[in-house]
Order: sequence, then structure tokens, then C-alpha cells
Amino acid sequence: MYHWNEIRTAAAVARTGTVSAAAQELGVHRATVTRHIDTLEGALSGKLFQRNRRGFLPTDLGQRLLQIADASDEQFEQLFRYAKRQGDVIEGDLLITSLAQMAEHLLPAIAEFGRQHPAVRTHFLASQDLARLEYGEAHVALRAGPKPQDPDNIVRSAGVMRVGLYAHRDYIAAHGKPDSETELAGHRLIGSDAPDPRAPFLRWMASHIPARDLVLVTNDVPTQAAAVQAGIGIGFLPEYAAQEDANLVEILPPRPEWNTHLWLVTHVDLSRTPKVRAFLDLMKSPRALWRFADTD
Repeated sequence: MYHWNEIRTAAAVARTGTVSAAAQELGVHRATVTRHIDTLEGALSGKLFQRNRRGFLPTDLGQRLLQIADASDEQFEQLFRYAKRQGDVIEGDLLITSLAQMAEHLLPAIAEFGRQHPAVRTHFLASQDLARLEYGEAHVALRAGPKPQDPDNIVRSAGVMRVGLYAHRDYIAAHGKPDSETELAGHRLIGSDAPDPRAPFLRWMASHIPARDLVLVTNDVPTQAAAVQAGIGIGFLPEYAAQEDANLVEILPPRPEWNTHLWLVTHVDLSRTPKVRAFLDLMKSPRALWRFADTD
């Protein structure tokens, strides 16, 4: 590819038979055509043409170059046709990632996307590790917490998840129900022992609840929610999840400082590709965010 301009020039000469005709076809000066041929023959250490009064006759090497140039032109034409078709057809693989505890929020949207675009195969990775979008590890990432600040990424709000403190009815029957924040003291709570938890509600718990009151500690947020639903103690759950379980009782209602902000992130170079754009457009729809309490 280093000498592609020279190859195209030599191929034009081989097809037309003269420097003048090739220069006219390519829209360049005759001297440019001659220089390109000389440069390419020097690079190949061989003659591409036999010069005579009637024009330029390709040698065996020149004929071979013409075959390669014609084949390359056809492949490039196929590439351009493919690129044009890509603007209209949504197909291929779509790589989506999220934190493990956010996986359930994306599945309804992925299901709807699959119904709308059956030619797309979705790869979904639920992981605590943040995918490096700049290296193509994912096309779209759902992230929670403060708004991502990488200037090479396009960031869209995916909503706000409201979180409150809840307990199972069995827990309340055994230990009573605290009616205020101050009455939490001495109760059995479920939390995290992470030194710097990402979730704002866990940061609140770390600064307001003494470690002696934590009956169960785990850094996995879904496990914390399951422990609350099992009656082990008082803990945080998304408001929508608590409302779906008739056995859960609200201890403290959701607070703004406990809210978890959700973000859809994609690399700027990928944001305009049809499949990524289609998925992000779907996620704008309220139907794609059924389980989020609020969007902004």
C-alpha cells in the first residue's frame, strides 16, 4: 500500500497504452505519470513497460501488476458498497457490558432490541471490571455512580435508581421496626466492608452505621438485597424491587443522596455506527427502562 498511487498510475498506463491517455484519465500531469512509473520500477527492481513509438507495452511484470491493481480496485469497490450498505442495515455483533448488579436492568432492553433487529447477535458481559471502550472491549456500557468524564466517550443518562432501607416482615416480627434513623442503632443491618464503596447508599451506611451493627457484610449488592429479602436484617433495595415484594416493609424511604445515577457510555468512534445508534435510541424509550424509577 506504500506505493498505491504509483500502482494505480502504472495500471492506467497499462490499460490505456500511453502516458498522455493515463494522465488524462487520472487528471494529473504527464510528468507525474512518468515519475510514478520510474519510482515503482525502482521499488520493484524491474521494468513494467517496453517503450516504443506507439506507446507503452506492459512486460510480464507489468501485466501482473495490472491484474493485482484490477483485483484491488474491485475489492475496494466491494468495501465501499459494504460501507454504504452498513448505513442502512443493522447486523453483526453488539458488545454490551455492565456491572453485575445492573444486568437485570438491561435484559428487557436487550430482548426488545433483539425483536427489532434479529440480524444482530448480542454479547453481554456482566463484570465488576470496567470495559475499556477505546480498545473495543465493548460497544455500549451501562455504568452506575458519578457521570463518567472520559472526553473520548459519549455519555447519556440512563436514569436514576431510587434506593431505600427495607426489612422483611419476619425480621420486624423478631426484632421490631425502627421508625427513624436514630432508632437504627442496635438493629441488625446488612452492608459492605469495602473501604471506598461506589454506591452512594453504601457510602452513607459506612459513615452512619457502626460496624458492630452489621450482621452481614458483602461487597455484592445483589447479595445484600437477597439477604434483606431472606429476613437476615435491614438493608438497601431499589424502590421498584421492594414494591414488588409484599413481604418487605419500608424502614426509611428513598433519599436523594442514596440515588444511584445510571449512564450509557460508548466510545465516540462507535457512537455513529448503525447498531450502536439503534440500541442507544431504543434506550431513550421509556419502554426500555421499565424498571428504573426515574429518568433524566
